Amino acid sequence: MSTPAAATQRADFWFDPACPFAWVTSRWIEEVEKVRDIETRWHVMSLSVLNEGRELEHDYQRAMDENWGPVRVIVAAAELHGTEHIKPLYDAMGTLIHHEKVADRTEVVRRALEQVGLPAELAQYADSDEFDRQLRASHREGIEKVGQDVGTPVVAINGTAFFGPVITRVPRGEEAGSLWDAAVGLAAFPHFFELKRTRTESPTAD
Repeated sequence: MSTPAAATQRADFWFDPACPFAWVTSRWIEEVEKVRDIETRWHVMSLSVLNEGRELEHDYQRAMDENWGPVRVIVAAAELHGTEHIKPLYDAMGTLIHHEKVADRTEVVRRALEQVGLPAELAQYADSDEFDRQLRASHREGIEKVGQDVGTPVVAINGTAFFGPVITRVPRGEEAGSLWDAAVGLAAFPHFFELKRTRTESPTAD
């Protein structure tokens, strides 16, 4: 008698391309996809939206002002050309921001669009609120699953969402799969809410 195949598991991942923590966690999910049967769906959220109305230090406020551009362009691309462009644009932007350390968000948008083969004209939406309703709706969908006292990433594991996991290095191979298995186990218990310890290092993109 054959053993039934395990059901495909699902991850819903909300990201802001500017967030280094979301970037590392997203690279972990890619590793998990190599060793576990999972389906990942990618969604935008926005640290700029999350921090609206808060009193921020000058430099952080400037960063929030600049970070509207990339996520707006991803939403515009999804609306005008299809949601299949969300992940490739995220990968391109994230590589430019977190690996190549490109600080100019206009350059990030321009080069990312070129890399994925989308029209350069989409860059105009970085400074437009035309698709902000869709951006805010996607952001709200993720936040409503976990509450306001979070950042990025938000990951829903088989329907149960958490802020995180927050990791600073990308596990590879079976180590990535084991971390996923642990997260699935925690998500399956309806009364589990959080684990936390003081972080002693910054995320490493490599």
